[in-house]
Amino acid sequence: MVGTQIAAQELFRAAYENRYTWDQDFPGYTADVTFTDNGQVYTGKAKVGADLKPEVTGIEDEAAQKAIHGQLFEVAIHRVRRSFEATHGANTFRYGETLADGSIEILMGGKAEGDKYHIRDNEVSMVHRHIHGVVVTIHTFSSHDTGAGYLSHRYDSVYHDPQTGAQKGGLSTFEDNYDAVGGYHILSHRHIETTTDNGPQVQDFVFSNIALMEKA
Repeated sequence: MVGTQIAAQELFRAAYENRYTWDQDFPGYTADVTFTDNGQVYTGKAKVGADLKPEVTGIEDEAAQKAIHGQLFEVAIHRVRRSFEATHGANTFRYGETLADGSIEILMGGKAEGDKYHIRDNEVSMVHRHIHGVVVTIHTFSSHDTGAGYLSHRYDSVYHDPQTGAQKGGLSTFEDNYDAVGGYHILSHRHIETTTDNGPQVQDFVFSNIALMEKA
């Protein structure tokens, strides 16, 4: 049992450490942003500081500004470089099923009891996590190989109630593309389609003229 626990942990650790993250020298960046929300177009300026905090300016519509800020925050939080021990030191790991596509299921215990992941080709291909009172499930279908870790390319995301299992909101599908700028990979385009009772909601975030900031 102990051997299985260690083997499952090391398989997960390898995929965790294969994610693309920004190093401690990341200076932050600025960009022009064009946000299209179901045909309505908004343009402004975006900034992600060296502290990874985003700012959106030049857009008066509060909902549009909040949508752009939210995407920048989500991207930045996933670029934070934290050690495996800092993130998962309080968790235990054991093998679950081996799926038809070759993915290996990792079942979590300890602090992350009830969470599970799929690992395929040294990447996390499925995340099932309890977070902020909901369960989020993300399936990744393709990825970008940056040469310094992988970035998800096409994936979907859906939320469920942890008690009842009822779906909360629609299924969202994502496609992300990145530009290499000064040695860092930075999101240049995110396309999101979300199923709703009134048909698909389509959002497009385009970041152009991306420039690294001067180090303070």
